[in-house]
Amino acid sequence: MTYKSAAAGLNLGGGKGVIIGDPRTQKSESLLRSWGRFVDTLGGRYLTTTDVGTNGRDLESIHQETRHVVGLDVTLGGSGDTSIMTGLGVYMGIKACAGDAWGSDSLRGRTIAMQGFGKVASHTAKHLLDEDARVIATDISEDALGKAKSMGVQVVGAEEIFDTPCDIFAPCALGGVINKDSIQRLSCRIVAGGANNQLATEADGEELQRRGITYAPDFLINAGGIINVSTEIGQPYNPDRARQQTERIYEQMSAVLTTSRNKEISTARAAELLAETRLADVRRVRGIFRG
Repeated sequence: MTYKSAAAGLNLGGGKGVIIGDPRTQKSESLLRSWGRFVDTLGGRYLTTTDVGTNGRDLESIHQETRHVVGLDVTLGGSGDTSIMTGLGVYMGIKACAGDAWGSDSLRGRTIAMQGFGKVASHTAKHLLDEDARVIATDISEDALGKAKSMGVQVVGAEEIFDTPCDIFAPCALGGVINKDSIQRLSCRIVAGGANNQLATEADGEELQRRGITYAPDFLINAGGIINVSTEIGQPYNPDRARQQTERIYEQMSAVLTTSRNKEISTARAAELLAETRLADVRRVRGIFRG
């Protein structure tokens, strides 16, 4: 999260809060409100929002115990569903990679295989379909598969997705899906999706590079959600500003691709350099005494 915020140009740190349990069977109002009370003990040093297994209604329960919540519904003064801008950012990152790989960022006629079809993936898919791309998806949730079918997306089995011929493979579920075994099965030119921590190891990023597969670093292109909530912190939410900043992911991804090529390093390492450089620069600024 630190690198994600830094690469996106945000003045936020990094942190993740995890409630261990099955959201389908163990989530309750009391559990969420307990989480809210814990967050409140941090006095604003940590802000919470939605992620895997939670939704806007859950935030309303959390908000009953703490004001340190972002991403509440716009009717409650928040910035709303974070997955909308996350999906846009992933789409912008995909387009930047396409432009680098094929000389044109048009996705018309390209095949994108989406491993996972949750909220972020469905928003990304909408942009892809609007551009006349072909989308193939899988998910372990029948509801998610139903959503995909209703959008005109072709559905395949959870394991079949790795062997599906495609131009772009989009990991959009949980982490570690790009590993030494799955890489052998990929037939794509680009790996770019909304999941966090897609690479099982650093070596997997190097292996993608060796095979001529362009990898869009996850923390770079899935930053739309944190960008969206950042525009409500300390100010009224501005959706136009959020969209404008999210669309800059295209430029940031292009810069990472250029750095990767010039320094002969993986795109994963190039994205880390982008974040580390900004962190170091800002630390130097903070050292200036203002009196």
